[in-house]
Amino acid sequence: MTGFYHVCFAVPDIQAAMRDLRLASGVEWSPPKSDRIAGWDFQIAFTTGGPPFIELIEAPAGSPWDSAAGARFDHLGFWSTSVLAGSRRLDAAGLPEDFSGCPYGRPFVYHQVDSIGARVELVDTDRQPAFLSTWHPGGAPMPAIEEPHEE
Repeated sequence: MTGFYHVCFAVPDIQAAMRDLRLASGVEWSPPKSDRIAGWDFQIAFTTGGPPFIELIEAPAGSPWDSAAGARFDHLGFWSTSVLAGSRRLDAAGLPEDFSGCPYGRPFVYHQVDSIGARVELVDTDRQPAFLSTWHPGGAPMPAIEEPHEE
């Protein structure tokens, strides 16, 4: 499917996860960044070298990336030309919304996909330039899922 650009793991210790994946596969990492959304502080890191990326998120219990029970596969990330239209499409397909960053000024949404035991994330293509400048400087724009335009 077009638009795929990362796989994410929620981890209790981002430094250990970065070290172990580096040892296991040779991937390199951008330095982790700290952020906050909806009252939750978290750390995030992406592999270098271009898509598809591996993303790691370390966040507190109760957050959308809670890993208190241990590290886990969290989601597949896709660029979307319309997060709202994509979210409606996924809801209509029986894949319910799990968390949205939209109310917090972040154009992304997670939908639960029970058949894979994880979520899919739609991220608005308007965020792509900021993503590229932070995590993949000089990287080329990536394709997106084309959603119908809103009226």
